[in-house]
Amino acid sequence: MEEIKLVFQLDEIEEAVAQFLDFSSGNKKFAFYGEMGAGKTTFITALCAALGTDDLVSSPTFAIINEYADADGEPIFHFDFYRIKEASELLDIGFYDYCEQDAFCFIEWPEKAEGLIPEDFMKVSIDVDDDNSRVISFWL
Repeated sequence: MEEIKLVFQLDEIEEAVAQFLDFSSGNKKFAFYGEMGAGKTTFITALCAALGTDDLVSSPTFAIINEYADADGEPIFHFDFYRIKEASELLDIGFYDYCEQDAFCFIEWPEKAEGLIPEDFMKVSIDVDDDNSRVISFWL
């Protein structure tokens, strides 16, 4: 597996998103790891914008899932597992039904449900560097 790293400042996020989508080899399923405030929601918001959504993108911390539409009207699913206490909560919302669709799926805080995340989700790590730049790492 090859590790890819993207380093960018927040004002360069659109370029970073374009590179990320180019490098991701057509994958549509992503699990985003990172500390609180690392920029997971910010990066996912920029990803959704690049995919052409006109919807307001926000973290689904309390709803667990938000659904947006891309430029072609196709769904984009945005999960936030931060408040998940038990894996059964994901089963109750039909998590696997969303995952089986040919749609973009973005998960924040996947470590809260590690055993339930399908293997086809690409693991993405977001960290904040000393100069406040963001470092995104993923593996192909």
